[in-house]
Amino acid sequence: MANKAEDLLKRPLYVYDLPPQVLDTLTLKEDAEPLDAEILEIPKPLTDAVSRDPSSERLVGTQTCSLCGLSFSGVLEQRSHLKSDLHHYNLKQKLRGRNPVSEAEFEKLVGDLDESLSGSDSSDSEDEDDDASRKDTTLTALLRKQVTLAERRNSADGDEDGFSKRKRRGGGNSPLLWFTSPVLPPNHYFGIYRAIFTSEEAKNLAEIVEVIKKKQIAAVPPPKPGPDGNLVPAAYKSPHIFMCMIGGGHFAAMVVSLAPRQTKHGTTGPLNREATVLAHKTFHRYTTRRKQGGSQSANDNAKGNAHSAGSSIRRYNEQALTDEVRLLLRDWRSLLDTSELLFIRATGVTNRRTLFGPYEDQVLRANDPRIRGFPFSTRRATQNELMRSFIELTRLKVHEIDPAATAKPQQETPAKTAPSKPAKPAPPKLSEEEETALLHTSQLQAFIRRSKLPALLSYLKNHDLPADFLFQPPDSQQNYHAPTSLHLSASQNSAPLVSGLLLKGGADPTLKNGEGKTPFELAGDRATRDAFRVARDELGEDRWGWEAARVPPPMKREDAERRDEREKSEAERKEAERRRAEEQRLRAEGPRVADRPRGGKSVLDAGIPKTAQERREEEARGLTPEQRLKLDRERRARAAEERLRRMQTGGGGA
Repeated sequence: MANKAEDLLKRPLYVYDLPPQVLDTLTLKEDAEPLDAEILEIPKPLTDAVSRDPSSERLVGTQTCSLCGLSFSGVLEQRSHLKSDLHHYNLKQKLRGRNPVSEAEFEKLVGDLDESLSGSDSSDSEDEDDDASRKDTTLTALLRKQVTLAERRNSADGDEDGFSKRKRRGGGNSPLLWFTSPVLPPNHYFGIYRAIFTSEEAKNLAEIVEVIKKKQIAAVPPPKPGPDGNLVPAAYKSPHIFMCMIGGGHFAAMVVSLAPRQTKHGTTGPLNREATVLAHKTFHRYTTRRKQGGSQSANDNAKGNAHSAGSSIRRYNEQALTDEVRLLLRDWRSLLDTSELLFIRATGVTNRRTLFGPYEDQVLRANDPRIRGFPFSTRRATQNELMRSFIELTRLKVHEIDPAATAKPQQETPAKTAPSKPAKPAPPKLSEEEETALLHTSQLQAFIRRSKLPALLSYLKNHDLPADFLFQPPDSQQNYHAPTSLHLSASQNSAPLVSGLLLKGGADPTLKNGEGKTPFELAGDRATRDAFRVARDELGEDRWGWEAARVPPPMKREDAERRDEREKSEAERKEAERRRAEEQRLRAEGPRVADRPRGGKSVLDAGIPKTAQERREEEARGLTPEQRLKLDRERRARAAEERLRRMQTGGGGA
């Protein structure tokens, strides 16, 4: 009998098609409190179906963020994440001894701000990028809101312990109902989500087992598509549910049948391979402000309409996404009207308005009693995420609750618990000055990596910081190598930043890093080294100990510019000679193309035209990586403006 029970628990158990051994022995366990129970074991077949918090997975690698629990496909994506509000928020959480949040949880927190903020200090224009003194960012507003709510709750409760106790208990029912069964090992329980029951069914818990028995659906053969490729109408008559997610410009929707698909052997296999999807659709539109967060409409409401090409495209895409979603809902009206439940995740006012209107001929109503939220954390809206959520909702959970661990946790002595698992040391509590220094470090380093000299100088001035502010923590590998803004600018080969910090910011070039090197010794190209020599000439010999800074003799700015022009002309001359030699080689060895006219001239008479790739390489030659990224952004912006102009004039689409 024990072997049969073990075999039964090795495969996933589907709520709507339970085996008789389980269905006939289910009993509601009313005295179990799942929120206080310690989850000790989850059977291996159910591991993939259980929702896990991405922030709890400590990823390790060169292109991962162990703090936020994310991995990246490239270095640029990783750098972009390190500048995001999500990463800065989790850094604040860690400094305060709290757990980090996932991307979906942070999106919900920002959505609860009613999308009244832009989410960044900077806008799409270069002028707004330089305005580093703006205060109302998504991160600061979110932190300020949490502090305000905590103060209100503390004042209403009277002491911190009462608030923590209420917060720990939660404000509503547990998302899971727990059941006992003789087929389970001792202290093990089945869990079923409340969300799959109607309000009336969930209230009458005495009859909940009978309700589960009525929900059983016999397995059906796989539905066959009709001549047009679509499922036959009979497939839509089976019980089904509607699921959709929308947020950040991503939309995914799915209608899935609750009747399990019958395999060729007459048994039901794993549900993630046997579910019948009656309809599914995904949309994505570029509506979120890159590296800054928040939708374009939220930024417009907070600061007024921006006039960049990117903002215009995002406004157009927001309206296009709204139209596409509403048109899809109208096409699926018959499926939605016959769905037993509607699981919807829509964060933010804009996304909720897209689904629930009001608008003409709207399909979904916010007061529909069938609407449910997802009772667990979800990720980005995709087809795979909807299927994962469906599996999580409709599979039985098997948890073990140790009564000895929950009955008298206070009576255990440290001597008894120490051998099993040593307690983790509490993270050191940082002072307010240390937290502020960490925040200044992240902001200054972000400006330097993006080559934002005006924003960097403005930030130093507005916060009364010296140009030689030491990055924190000083023992990190990066700050050990580049402890000041001048060190980091020189190591990034950014000549404009070096010149601005020396001439306008008053940075000290004699300071040394942990390796005993001055900023000049970190410069990797001639243009950056010349910036030090020009600054020595314009500031004078008495300003700094230039010999101690290991800066060569001074150089006039005119001499440096003339040498730049001379080297540029020499490079162009060599390039022209190379092209002439290549042309002569093609005339002698290449294919005969002289008889092919092009614009009235032969190809050889007109010369060999440069390809688009050659032109891009020629423009980027000699630029630093930051300058190349800036040039690439400018190209994309020009292309976006041209596409927008064609759309507005009706000339696009070709």
